[in-house]
Amino acid sequence: MNAAHVQNPTLPLKLPFGKKIIYSLGQLGWSLGSYGAANFLNQYYLPFNENGQALYPKMIHQGYVIGVLTVIGLALWFGRVFDAVTDPLIAVLSDRSKSRFGRRRSFLGISAFPFALFSVLCFVPLFGSGANANTFANGVWLFVCITLLYWFMTMYVTPFFAWMSELGHDPDERLQLSTMISITWAVGAMLGAQAPVFQGMFQSSGRSAMEAFQLTMILFGVVSFIFMILPVIFIDEKKYCVSVPSDQGFFGSIKSVISDKNFFVFTLSDFAYWISLYFINNGLMYYITVLLGLPKETYSFLFIVMFLVSFLFYIPVNFLARKVGRRRLLIIAFCLFGFLFAFCSLFGYMPLPPMVQAFIAALCAAIPLAVFGILPNAMISDMAEAYAIETGEHKAGVFFGFRTFMSKMGQSIGAVILPSLVMIGAAKDSAAGGSEIVGALGVRLTTFCALGFCALGVVLLLMYNEKKVQDTLAKAHQ
Repeated sequence: MNAAHVQNPTLPLKLPFGKKIIYSLGQLGWSLGSYGAANFLNQYYLPFNENGQALYPKMIHQGYVIGVLTVIGLALWFGRVFDAVTDPLIAVLSDRSKSRFGRRRSFLGISAFPFALFSVLCFVPLFGSGANANTFANGVWLFVCITLLYWFMTMYVTPFFAWMSELGHDPDERLQLSTMISITWAVGAMLGAQAPVFQGMFQSSGRSAMEAFQLTMILFGVVSFIFMILPVIFIDEKKYCVSVPSDQGFFGSIKSVISDKNFFVFTLSDFAYWISLYFINNGLMYYITVLLGLPKETYSFLFIVMFLVSFLFYIPVNFLARKVGRRRLLIIAFCLFGFLFAFCSLFGYMPLPPMVQAFIAALCAAIPLAVFGILPNAMISDMAEAYAIETGEHKAGVFFGFRTFMSKMGQSIGAVILPSLVMIGAAKDSAAGGSEIVGALGVRLTTFCALGFCALGVVLLLMYNEKKVQDTLAKAHQ
């Protein structure tokens, strides 16, 4: 008998498979809604060359403003730091909520629409573009939009992940839910990666590159809202979850969770992974256009290849996780990720056609994307359940809140570093209102930086004691 049964002898109903699909569609929604801001803001405000000129006109100040830091880098860094800092706050509020609507479900319902709205407004400079742009005002507006986007994203995502720990009633069911939301996250990412394709279609109808991209983001925003609201409408939290509000305050909740050294070491490793992931998500467009000289639409094709091949490994990852251990698989995935960045660093130097190099890189990314897409969420859920068994306190929100805090801090570090690196060796394009065009030197440096963080992740993960967590869960279910 586990701690949930002790707290509530009336067991919650098992979540039907159809409702598991509905829950996972919420992940598709927020994955698509966040994709543009997470992956295209750098290229939108620091454009690359297309047809002999910058793809987009100048909208914000593009040069360095503080040392080697840029406006877009600082805006993304601030948004991510704000996002990270508010993660534990939302987590504690979610854990303490006594809403009749459901302590997780209520947060999802409040945040879905503004999340989708600001995912679009990040790409709408209110104060002009090109030679007529008020770059300072646009920069301020960008800061505001990014900050609000990540605030509402936190309100949705942190309770959403905590919900998974409560909707799944044993390790295998939580692994199943983690696999399902990993699939829908990947589907959302694949749809998001098609932005250049949709943009090209709108451009072919006579719209400018900027207008075409904005229309694409509007389309994605509408679709993301529809999917995000589905779990709110169709899943009755009180029917399928043990919902025991925590009475512990903010600082007490955070302290009690991070005092679990095993969990803290795991989140440090996860921190290194998210920095590396930021570099591949935001650097890939640069790698294929600047280093390989391929058209921007290649980005969409490569993401489809990466995720479709990744899907082939979902069942093997589930099988191997049970046979060889989850930590061991994550270490292997880190090593493969490091190899990917080493390979990308050689783009343009290898005696292979550019498209072949890009295709090999996509295949190299497939396995680590499958492993990291499935296992960390399941492992955090297990750690939260083990903590509840040992203490009687149900704090899944804080576990996932602190994990997302660390992941977003990692992304904020990547957001600062990547623009600063890609601006090394940039050239000015006077035909596009003075817009800067990034060069190969800075882009190549990003691959070496990401490789270093992959190595750090492996070292930290070696310190994680997986056996302790699994033993606690096994004893409780005997």
